[in-house]
Parts: sequence; C-alpha cells; structure tokens
Amino acid sequence: MAGSSPSRSALTPPKIQAGLSGLKGWTYESDRLERTLKFGSFREAMTFLVAMSYQAESLDHHPEINNVYGTVRIRLTTHDAGNKVSAMDLELARRINAVAWV
Repeated sequence: MAGSSPSRSALTPPKIQAGLSGLKGWTYESDRLERTLKFGSFREAMTFLVAMSYQAESLDHHPEINNVYGTVRIRLTTHDAGNKVSAMDLELARRINAVAWV
C-alpha cells in the first residue's frame, strides 16, 4: 500500500468475513482475528516471531502474541477502532501469512 496505511476504523462483520477469504488459518471471533501456528521447535517459533515483528513494526500495528514452545497464538484488534477489527488487522494478517511457513 504505497503511500497510505490501511484504515484503523472498525469493519462490519460481513466486511471482515470477506477480508478473511484467502487468509489461511485466521478466524474471527469475539471482535478479533486469531490464528494459532504450530512449529517444530521453540527456535522455529522464535524465528517466525522475529520475522513477524518486522511486519508489525512496518505498519506500526502490534498484535497480542502468546508463545509456548513451538505454538504461537496471535490475536489482532485495533485500539483506535474500540478494540474491534479494522482493515489494518486484515493487512497485518496477510503480512503474517506471507512470512509463516506452517
């Protein structure tokens, strides 16, 4: 998205569902996007988290992350949208999928 950032305004559930089409592994529940990834080891999970951190930082949009050994759970909402899902969350989900190999 050259020169512009995705909107930080809350999306309607139909727009969120439409945005999720093609986003492998992501679900929409309780006003957030969520994905769990299972890696073969702690080191693999940490390698992914470092790659993901560059994507999040480039958007100035930071996910809630939980990591236990090789399992990483990511939750996305936008604070500026009242902790609802925005286009920014869908864009970060796309970027996270681009660096995920599981």
